[in-house]
Amino acid sequence: MPYFSIYQLAVQPDTLGMQQHGILDLVTGSGPVVQSVLYVLILFSVVSWGIILYKFRRVRTAKRQSASFIEIFWESRNLASIHEASRELADSPVAQVFIAGYEELLRVSRRNATESDNLTTDLSGVDNVARAMKRATTVELTKLEQALTFLATTSGTTPFIGLFGTVWGIMNAFLGLSVSRSSTIQAVAPGIAEALIATAAGLLAAIPALIAYNHFLQEIRVLTADMENFTQEFLNIAERHFTKKA
Repeated sequence: MPYFSIYQLAVQPDTLGMQQHGILDLVTGSGPVVQSVLYVLILFSVVSWGIILYKFRRVRTAKRQSASFIEIFWESRNLASIHEASRELADSPVAQVFIAGYEELLRVSRRNATESDNLTTDLSGVDNVARAMKRATTVELTKLEQALTFLATTSGTTPFIGLFGTVWGIMNAFLGLSVSRSSTIQAVAPGIAEALIATAAGLLAAIPALIAYNHFLQEIRVLTADMENFTQEFLNIAERHFTKKA
């Protein structure tokens, strides 16, 4: 029993000393280079989470409004009323593609009414509508992909930024060991722990960004497919419209 008490007294101070090294203590106690790396990683993380929240709401709204527009489109047979309803769905990429195609269809129809060569105007009319809808698809796709580049950059670079901080911190820890009287692991453990925080911060910034980037990329692929499928359906309607007039 006395031996156990002496052992407790021997290990208790070291244990209490290790418990005093919290995460905040390691961060504030690290060198200026490691601290700069941590601040950069925190900035990346904050901006990434802002983009994630913004894109989540944007994509969710786009999907919901596109589903509503497609339902309206197939339930109504009046293109003019569909056009009016689509103006209230400004966040729907499919609705914006329809607006571009419908307005181009109206322009071509008015032009055809003043021209005599129906064959030439019919063929060019469908092509004009197709080009207008393709342009609108590109514009909407660009909007959906906005800010995704930053998420990709964050997921690809922050682990290496954190690794740089870790390498720098470990290097300083071993340089300090060379001038220290003690060569035990306890002499370099605080420095190594401070350095490893940079790697942890880099992973904490990269992992959510990578998951969000892949998620949004898949959602955008679905919306792009919806726009392309709708474009084909609307072009079939436009072609039947010009054929009927011919």
